[in-house]
Amino acid sequence: MSFLIGENMTGGYGAVDILHDCTVAVDKGQIAVIVGPNGAGKSTAMKAVFGMLTLRRGRVLLDGEDITALSPQDRVAKGMAFVPQTHNIFTSMTVEENLEMGAFLRRDDIRPTMEQVYTLFPILREKRRQAAGELSGGQRQQVAVGRALMTQPKVLMLDEPTAGVSPIVMDELFDRIIEVARTGISILMVEQNARQALNIADKGYVLVQGANRFTDTGEALLANAEVRKSFLGG
Repeated sequence: MSFLIGENMTGGYGAVDILHDCTVAVDKGQIAVIVGPNGAGKSTAMKAVFGMLTLRRGRVLLDGEDITALSPQDRVAKGMAFVPQTHNIFTSMTVEENLEMGAFLRRDDIRPTMEQVYTLFPILREKRRQAAGELSGGQRQQVAVGRALMTQPKVLMLDEPTAGVSPIVMDELFDRIIEVARTGISILMVEQNARQALNIADKGYVLVQGANRFTDTGEALLANAEVRKSFLGG
């Protein structure tokens, strides 16, 4: 069984269902990517897994435990971390203060984890005394991911981590995401840059109108002629 699975999820906001029997999952230490056209329900699926909307049907399991009824805060305590696409840092705080905020639930020594974050993102060490709001878009994303890592998560969930960054920064962020997965952390992410994301994905989910259209390895989806034609620009 997958380490994290949102299984047969149906739900949305209010009376309108956006997800229709949708399933996404990620195994331990692997990268799963959710792609699809605009309005496909990609971010909604991610939010459903994190407990930010009520499911009418389906369930969410983390390491075999049914966590469907838990609040997002309780899911964080269970080892889940979520990085939203926007408003994901405290702009007036320094880089280091942002990282410290990520560790608010912890009662142990956070310095070794902070050192790991600085090793992963060397530019953050360099700018640790600078206000996070003064950083470039790519550096802000590194702060957001670093702050999530300060919780010592088992699962890291990323909503459009490369939105608005240059291709060079995107490649660098994807390299860091691969490094995080190699430490044993499971990564579930929504990404608009579908081709590049599937390139690093162990598992890929193509959603259309809130339902699973294709599910396979990243490599197989990239090789699928229909996926390429419909979702990857040929």
